[in-house]
Amino acid sequence: MPREPEYSNNEKAFVLEAIQQGLRVDGRQLDEFRKVDISFGEEFGLTDIKLGRTRVIARVSAKVTKPYPDRPFEGIFSITTELGPMASPAFEVGRSTEQEESLCIVAGQKCWSVRADVHFLDHDVVAALAHFRRPDVSVEGEKVTIHTLTERVPVPLSILHLPICVTFSFFHGGEIVLIDATLQEEQLREGDMTITLNKHGEVCQISKAGGTAVILMSFTELLMNKLEEDQEKRVRRDNLLEASAENVRRA
Repeated sequence: MPREPEYSNNEKAFVLEAIQQGLRVDGRQLDEFRKVDISFGEEFGLTDIKLGRTRVIARVSAKVTKPYPDRPFEGIFSITTELGPMASPAFEVGRSTEQEESLCIVAGQKCWSVRADVHFLDHDVVAALAHFRRPDVSVEGEKVTIHTLTERVPVPLSILHLPICVTFSFFHGGEIVLIDATLQEEQLREGDMTITLNKHGEVCQISKAGGTAVILMSFTELLMNKLEEDQEKRVRRDNLLEASAENVRRA
């Protein structure tokens, strides 16, 4: 059976007292994310992602296969996660599958089967899918030709949205809210809420599975502050772009 890490009473008291004073053990602010580092391998679809002490390696592959009879116009997309004891004894293996119309080659006969293998190296995949390129294909009648990477430029996957998930953790009856909790903070929090956005800033999902009730004012204040910071960054960026364009016109 998977086991969560155990912390002493002194460790718990220290972390909770620090949070109450607006401090975190890893030195971050309450509204500060962990540092993200993304690197790509030589082959398309191989990605090494680090988020703080969390490390994930994802590999995307594809092959031509026959579509499911009840979905003749769609290809197959599957995600397989490998969560071994090297990452954390608390993990269990999970798997999910979904279909994509853009992966269909010949309706009812041939389609792409794209598989993303996600391996968690340390616990504390969307990038791999965006980096992946499949071979181009041409169809003449019933003849399907799969072109090599030297014959034609490989084709990126058709990804409509790049979801960005932000998890808020609640402490001290919901009066204190922090972002991107560490494993230790996750074990001590009283509740959490995850909001998923796309690259346009549109909310795709809000999930809150139990835990302490959310104090609307505290959460709204944090959210509004982050939105104001984002707006200020966008204004500064637009001003820099406008100034740069003006310099180019004058030159």
